[in-house]
Amino acid sequence: MTRMTKGQIRILVVDDQESMCETLEILFKRAGHHVHTCTEGKQAVEMIKEEPPFDLVITDLVMPDVDGMEVLKASRKHNPEGQVIMITAHSTTEAAVSAMKLGAYDYIQKPFSLGEMRIAVEKALEKGRLVRENIALRRRVAGKTSFDDVLGESEAITRVMETIGKVAKLPTNVLIVGESGTGKELLARALHSASPRADRPFVVVDCGAIPENLIESELFGHVKGAFTGAVATRTGLIKAASEGTLFLDEVGELPLPMQTKLLRAIQERTIKPVGSVEMLPVDVRIVAASNRPLEDAIDRGEFRSDLYYRLNVIRIEVPPLRERTGDIPILCNHFIGRYNTSFGRMIQGLENDALEFLTTYPFPGNVRQLSNIIERCVA
Repeated sequence: MTRMTKGQIRILVVDDQESMCETLEILFKRAGHHVHTCTEGKQAVEMIKEEPPFDLVITDLVMPDVDGMEVLKASRKHNPEGQVIMITAHSTTEAAVSAMKLGAYDYIQKPFSLGEMRIAVEKALEKGRLVRENIALRRRVAGKTSFDDVLGESEAITRVMETIGKVAKLPTNVLIVGESGTGKELLARALHSASPRADRPFVVVDCGAIPENLIESELFGHVKGAFTGAVATRTGLIKAASEGTLFLDEVGELPLPMQTKLLRAIQERTIKPVGSVEMLPVDVRIVAASNRPLEDAIDRGEFRSDLYYRLNVIRIEVPPLRERTGDIPILCNHFIGRYNTSFGRMIQGLENDALEFLTTYPFPGNVRQLSNIIERCVA
């Protein structure tokens, strides 16, 4: 077995003709790459599932057991950053289009020259490198813009951030609970920014601020002429969050009929705009928030239990400020710096007696109240 060096490119060649596998193996080993070969599509699919992942898969299209399309699908599923080149002696326009739609980088017809294959591989590997760099950059940016905005070193807030770090990359829905002013929306943004959806929309819906007669149109959209005043077709907030995150703030304020429609949208991953007969597919991650116990609302018949369980897949409880008083000096300095910039002030900080007073105050309005106090003082 050839020993693999750090950073060496891994290539998998799949073709039912051993001579083709041997030729390409020799070609790419001479280029310094680590090459695996196999003559069965089924075996290739199993190899693709193993670690470390392949940077490039070169696969024949027509094979007796599992064809190249299945190899392509397996590669895109288990390693989306890797590239795939399809090769075949049975080229058709339909097959080429299907392969490209499934994510193949290139489609090469046999017979081909080694020079042609070498150029295609170089370009595919370059694309793979750019994709990995772009993903790494997005993750670094997401980490800075999300977690750095959540301030505090207390054990309570540290546990919250550890939970966010664990669940951010999962596709599951999240319910954030906590008193008003604790920063539930900030944590939802942190969750979104640290997720694979970071470069897609983050759409906020204040469920308690939308009039009941408008909320269906706001969430699901409407078509032109659906009701009086619907002079144009409008995209709803759920569709606007496509491939991103939908933040339902104070979800407990949703009317019961709208809870039923939201539940169906979550279950079926489709929505129907008001006045339309067409069901539209949607792909959104839902992060919901509530400042009051939804369990009590269920007992009172004000919130659907089945919707609650759909939203409460992962639960994050945000501690009130009185339970993380050690973070108050950090938050004060942060807010002083922010409002110094806003108001053109040069305030250096708080005197000890003022800080002592703030750290013993119960803060019924939590972090939002502290921010308002510091803003007023700086102003």
